[in-house]
Amino acid sequence: MNRLIDMGVLACRQKNSRGTFKPHLAVRFRSGEGKICTFSIDSTRVPKKQPQPDAYLVTHAHSDHNGKSAMLSDLSVCTDRTAVALEIRHDREFKGRTVDMCGSIEINGVDVRTYPTGHTAGAVAFYWENDVGTRIMVTGDVKDPSSLPKCDLLITEANYGDHGDPSCHFVDDIEGFRDAFWSAPQVAFGAYAFGKAQRAVELLREVGHDGPIAMEEKSLILSNRLLDEPGELIGLGEFDEEAVCIVPPWDLGKLPHSMSKYVMTGRQDYRYPSLQISDHLDANGLVDMVEKVDPEMTLVYHPGGDRPGKFASYLNSIGRGAVCLDDVDNVLSNEFL
Repeated sequence: MNRLIDMGVLACRQKNSRGTFKPHLAVRFRSGEGKICTFSIDSTRVPKKQPQPDAYLVTHAHSDHNGKSAMLSDLSVCTDRTAVALEIRHDREFKGRTVDMCGSIEINGVDVRTYPTGHTAGAVAFYWENDVGTRIMVTGDVKDPSSLPKCDLLITEANYGDHGDPSCHFVDDIEGFRDAFWSAPQVAFGAYAFGKAQRAVELLREVGHDGPIAMEEKSLILSNRLLDEPGELIGLGEFDEEAVCIVPPWDLGKLPHSMSKYVMTGRQDYRYPSLQISDHLDANGLVDMVEKVDPEMTLVYHPGGDRPGKFASYLNSIGRGAVCLDDVDNVLSNEFL
């Protein structure tokens, strides 16, 4: 961790009232004006009676990135679409500030820029520089790193970062998706309401379906609000024999038996055939992303379990300096804030 200190960055973990670590981490640094700043990354809120960070950065609206908690603070920052997704998913008002997908926002004198990651509608990486010129980028989860700039410190994910696990190496089966759609008179796709359902709509339009798509209520609302040109989307009560359906995987059994049914996942534990369609980079893609943005140091902060450590170890083995969240032993106490 001394290399991070040399870069003018202190990566910290925070503890909750039970004495266990809060999700993810906080990043402490000095702004160009010399102010001490603290950005909480994809974490839950600090109790109001305790000193607050300068911002809660929410990379996207999936629950394991803790926007449900952070959205209730006026210090939260995310994109417009992430704020919309959070409000729809959790039936709460987003209290913080929003920024464009390719925009910038000032936080305590720091110019923070955003770059799309292709993971979900509204998902972005946050990028800023500290007082010594270290370029810091936090990605959240990534599907498409093509828009990401070079940086000195990369703080990123390892959902599929275990190079020794065959399940972490995959290619999206777009042809399989196309064949599934065109080979049956009636077809339904199992996809989670946020993220995967919107990807299913986009894929259906890409493979040539210009008719109605029937969706369960939450998926329908999210898709209509988050997609630019979703085409005709209808409720499940309106679909006929020619409609395509998108429902959560566990609701496929509620649809007519005559329909061909598929689950959009790499998992093999569903009763229906699976189509490998992921919203993440695989192990090789994660390494390619690191090579592209060319950091001096990579900090792997997500998800839980051993994959961050395995990804950091692999990066070190190919000459890319890296640490994982478990290596962070700085605890951000009230006194430290």
